[in-house]
This record gives sequence, C-alpha cells and structure tokens, in this order.
Amino acid sequence: MTPADARAAIRAGRVIGPTAGLAPGALQANIVILPAEEAEDFGRFCAANPRPCPLLARSGPGDPGLPALGADIDLRRDLPAYRVWRDGAVAETIADIAHLWRGDFIAFAIGCSFGFEAALIETGIPLRHIDQGHNVSMYDSAIPLDSAGPFAGEMVVSMRPIPENRVEQVQTICAAFPLCHGAPVHVGDPAAIGISDLARVDYGDPTELRPGEVPVFWACGVTPQNAIRRSGVAFAVTHAPGGMLICDLPADLAAIDG
Repeated sequence: MTPADARAAIRAGRVIGPTAGLAPGALQANIVILPAEEAEDFGRFCAANPRPCPLLARSGPGDPGLPALGADIDLRRDLPAYRVWRDGAVAETIADIAHLWRGDFIAFAIGCSFGFEAALIETGIPLRHIDQGHNVSMYDSAIPLDSAGPFAGEMVVSMRPIPENRVEQVQTICAAFPLCHGAPVHVGDPAAIGISDLARVDYGDPTELRPGEVPVFWACGVTPQNAIRRSGVAFAVTHAPGGMLICDLPADLAAIDG
C-alpha cells in the first residue's frame, strides 16, 4: 500500500484503526489543530520539546492541506479518527471534521514512531503490536516538559518489548530517524519514569513482555494531548492515539524543506 493508497482507504472509511504497518517506510504524523489564537504558544511548545514533538509541518490559517507532506492531503478526512476537545476534555471521537472546519484553524504535524518500525522489522527485530494487530502501548510518564503559554505537563511514551540482546541495535537504528522521535528515551525499569504497571496503558493496548525482553520507551506524539488537557483550551482537534496521517515522504529524513 502506497501512502496515497493508505490515505484514500482512510478517507473512504476502510481503515478505522491504528496505522502501524501501513505504507511501511513512510513518514507518519500526529496531528494537532488549534484556533490561531492558541497556535503561537503551541508552536513554541513544540520547539521547546523536540523529542516528543518533532514538528514536520504547520498549515496556513484555514488550509486543510499540508503540501510539504503530500500533495492531496486533506486534514479534515485523512485520519482514521479525530478527537474533538472542548475546555481541555475529549468531547467526542469522530471520523470526519469537515463540518467543524474553520477559517482560523492552524494544523501541526508532529513525527510518529511508527515511521521507524519498518527499519526494525527489516533487521529482524520483532514488533508484537504489529504481529498481533493491535495498537502500540502508550503511557503517561513522569518525564517533565518545558512549558509555553498554557501548554505544559509530562511526556507520553510509547513502549515496545525488545530482546535484551538487541537493545543497542535498536538504539542505533532509531537514532537515524530524528523526525520519528529518534532513539529511545528510557530502557528498562518503568517505575524509573513514573509508570507503575505496564499492563495498565493510558492509550493504546497492553503488549505482553516475554522472558528475555526488556521494555523500551520512546517519546510519543500523544504528548501534546496531555498538554491540551492540562491547558483547558476552549477548542482543539487531534488524531485519536494510534491513527496517524500517512505522508508521502520517507521516514528516514533528517529534515523537511517547505
């Protein structure tokens, strides 16, 4: 499936779940959409926290496209599901936001760890959430963020069980994907970053940890949703965790022009 094919399938309602494993090797993006009055502070928040919020592109006011990431992108319809936030809480989760779109909306595309997964699989490193067809495990951590305006809080992390003898290789591979959160932020004891029980995920689905494996944690693009919750901003739209915008660009880019 090409990125354009994946977006077409999502737009037609044929993909309604996680996008991990779709269009392997393509850049995927978390999406945050805010009114213009909140956008400058959120842009500063991303700049201050580049590991969880590697900014790929930012739209113009009212523009549902992101031409730097794909010629035919329509942010109103190209995600499997959208979370609509009102006063810092999720008010509804819907499949299309065309009826909500406003001329002052500004969209932010933030890199996603799904982008490096094809490189791990090609090297023979197993990824159980893909093998089992469920969402990646995500947790609220105690890792602090730098604040900007109303946006603050702690980092969300994604977790993948990795064979202990391959952790160093995973770190090297993922470091080559800076727009997809790069290398892990923590390896081993979940309690060291404020996670008490791996079986109790905050987003996504639990993933079994088997003998000989260690939990490996990456910065996660769901982090802005924690910041939106804490901010209490009147209105925002985000992707539903695990359901990304699939871009035309390869995931191993060091930077994006345009």
